[in-house]
Amino acid sequence: MGKRKLILGLFVLVVVLDIVGILTGNQLMRLVFKPLIILVLMMYYSVIVEPENKLYLAVLFFSFLGDVFLLFDSKMNFMLGLASFLIAHILLIKIVVGVLKKSSIRQKLIAIIPFAITFFGLIFLLKDNLGELLIPVIVYALIITVFGVVSFLNYLTDKSVPNLLLLGGATFFILSDSTLAINKFYQSETYFPVFIMITYVLAEYLICRFMIFEGKK
Repeated sequence: MGKRKLILGLFVLVVVLDIVGILTGNQLMRLVFKPLIILVLMMYYSVIVEPENKLYLAVLFFSFLGDVFLLFDSKMNFMLGLASFLIAHILLIKIVVGVLKKSSIRQKLIAIIPFAITFFGLIFLLKDNLGELLIPVIVYALIITVFGVVSFLNYLTDKSVPNLLLLGGATFFILSDSTLAINKFYQSETYFPVFIMITYVLAEYLICRFMIFEGKK
C-alpha cells in the first residue's frame, strides 16, 4: 500500500508540475513532465495488477507516444500524435468490447445518441477550418466516439463502480480532445491548455482505475 500511495503522489506531483509549465509557458518543464505522466501511471498500474493486461500496456505506450508528439507544434507531429492516440483508442475499444454484456436495442440507442450528437456537432463546427486534416480528424473523432458509446453501453448493462469510472474516463477523454480541436482549429482561449490537460489526466487515471478493478477479478 505504501508503494502505491508513493507512486500516486508522484503522479499528482508530475501533473501539477506539467500544469505549472503550461501556466508559465515553460517549455522545458513541459518536455520533462508531460511524458512522465503516462510513465508514472504505467508504474502505478503495474505495481497493483499482476499479470498486467498487455493490451492496456499498449494503450499506455501509444498514449505516451501521443503525448510526446503533441509537445511539438508542427503538422507532422500533430498527425503522429493523432495516429498514436487513434491506436490507443482502438485498443481500448477492443478491451471494453471484450467485457461487454448483452444489451438491448434501447440501451444501444441510449448509448449512441449523446456521443453521436457530440461527434456531428464538433465536425460541423470545425469542418471549414480543417482543410486537408478533415478526413484524419473525422476518423479520429469517429473512433473516440465509438469508445464513448461502448463505455456507456458497458455501464448501462452493468451499473458498477468500475464501469462508471470507465464511462467517466471516456467522457473526459472526449471533452479533452474536443477542447483541443476547438483550441487548435476554431477559437483559442488562454485557459484551454490547462483545461485540456486536467481533463486528459482525469481520463487516463479513471480508465486506469477501471483496468485495476478488471485486473483484480
